[in-house]
Amino acid sequence: MAVLLNSGFKMPMIGLGVWRMEGKSIRDLLFNAIKIGYRHFDCAADYQNETEVGEALSEAFQTGLVKREDLFITTKLWNSDHGHVLEACKDSLKKLQLEYLDLYLVHFPIATKHTGVGTTASALDENGVLEIDTTISLETTWHSMEDLVSMGLVRSIGISNYDIFLTRDCLAYSKVKPAVNQIETHPYFQRESLVKFCQKHGICVTAHTPLGGAAANTEWFGSVSCLDDPLLKGLAEKYKKTVPQLVLKWGIQRNTVVIPKTSKLDRLLENYEVFDFHISADDMEKVKEVDRKYRTNQPAKFWGIDLYA
Repeated sequence: MAVLLNSGFKMPMIGLGVWRMEGKSIRDLLFNAIKIGYRHFDCAADYQNETEVGEALSEAFQTGLVKREDLFITTKLWNSDHGHVLEACKDSLKKLQLEYLDLYLVHFPIATKHTGVGTTASALDENGVLEIDTTISLETTWHSMEDLVSMGLVRSIGISNYDIFLTRDCLAYSKVKPAVNQIETHPYFQRESLVKFCQKHGICVTAHTPLGGAAANTEWFGSVSCLDDPLLKGLAEKYKKTVPQLVLKWGIQRNTVVIPKTSKLDRLLENYEVFDFHISADDMEKVKEVDRKYRTNQPAKFWGIDLYA
């Protein structure tokens, strides 16, 4: 099951995020995912594991497990490389051992102090606050992203963590429209207005943190997971599915792409088994009742500044 992007390319509706994956586990994870049926993998320079992902992908191609053209690979430009878009993209391609990216995203709508291509450091000032670069506009960054398409390095380009204001601006100054806006959205943070705005203007919404972060974000940010919500538990029981399966299906039925993260084989399989049931219109409406407008991914913990303030 795939969605047709405004660039003319298809993106699978479910993918696997590789945030916080390390070492040998990445190879086993990717191989198992491919065998299950995953064809969409979401990476980022900031995850600092593109080299390991690239080694795994190369082996998968060489052994005939899957063909390059059958995969959809996303990675992202880090904040400190907004003034070095071409170099950063080439660095990611080299690490991933790929000739082109299916999708390249501006990870956050903020340029920060350059720390060296591909280093993805977040430089802080003497007060522990993120060093923001005020000399590079998002428009400048976007036009550099557009150049990557004309050079054949990237098939589709997009944005991530952009609100309605910034998305509207990007639509206004872009020659190549953003194909995707990857945002945090889940039952506790539904962001209906932003999702509808993007979809109205031909931008596919990808849901990062589609399960509300679960254990990973609870550990890092102390957040509460929607997976423990009584209404969602009740609906999952009704459809004879797990709560994560219900929540992922809810996301897919909103016409958003979902990229859950897991390092466990059983969860990998469970997250993919969401195409054999349908949530009724009435139950889709019920899920709207649990929205808390609750963001679980809070980079302010590391940056000393709340960029969403």
